[in-house]
Amino acid sequence: MSSRQQRKREARAKRLALEAAAKANARRKRRIVGVSASVLTAALLATAIALAGSGGVGAPSPSSLPSNDLEPLSVLGKLGSAGSPGPLGPEGVPVPDAPDLTGRGSGASSPVDGIQCLGAEQLLFHIHAHLTVFVNGAARRIPYGVGIEGAQVTATPAGPYVGGGTCFYWLHTHAADGIIHIESPIARTFTLGDFFDVWGQKLGPDRVGSSAGPVTALLDGRVYRANPRSIPLTAHAQIQLEVGRPLLAPVSITFPTGL
Repeated sequence: MSSRQQRKREARAKRLALEAAAKANARRKRRIVGVSASVLTAALLATAIALAGSGGVGAPSPSSLPSNDLEPLSVLGKLGSAGSPGPLGPEGVPVPDAPDLTGRGSGASSPVDGIQCLGAEQLLFHIHAHLTVFVNGAARRIPYGVGIEGAQVTATPAGPYVGGGTCFYWLHTHAADGIIHIESPIARTFTLGDFFDVWGQKLGPDRVGSSAGPVTALLDGRVYRANPRSIPLTAHAQIQLEVGRPLLAPVSITFPTGL
């Protein structure tokens, strides 16, 4: 067999593996929905009734945050270019061509901040946010498989993808593209601090994971002045953390259909 034929065979095998992983993930989610539809509907109704007097379900939108928490980008002065976001990954979102900020972490599958690790993904409250990190002007990736114990990694043509595991925390990542999956059986306000706690990493005004230094936080293109731990994980929130200098312009992604 020629090397060209071998490459074609390997490419086809990778493509089939990706398709199989995607189909398995879709089947699992359909099965969860099919088996639990009536339960989820009742739970959703009960949650809606319980929260009716509190103004709605889920995390607050950025526009509802205290006015002194958010400032215009102009207060930071001139910002450098973030450069190329990287090639598209298995979720259709750019994956930075950069090292991971730190490892995926692991735990004893015990609750973290009231967030459990369950045998299947939960779909009652299902949204996604995006996290970008720079350290001294250099990009860092958010690892795939954060919040997924016993991660089952599939090698796809677009990069590694975690389609299964022994249990899933309600906050987790499937790919190294910065997409945080918020998939919970209850509707509540989740924060970036919750995600870092599930990850087993530190986060605060002077630290992001293993990187120490003054932290500048951006939320949807504005400067977030409060503790970055309190940043709400809202639907399609675009969060950027920068440790040290230089400061870079905010990265903005397009969320693909389904995210």
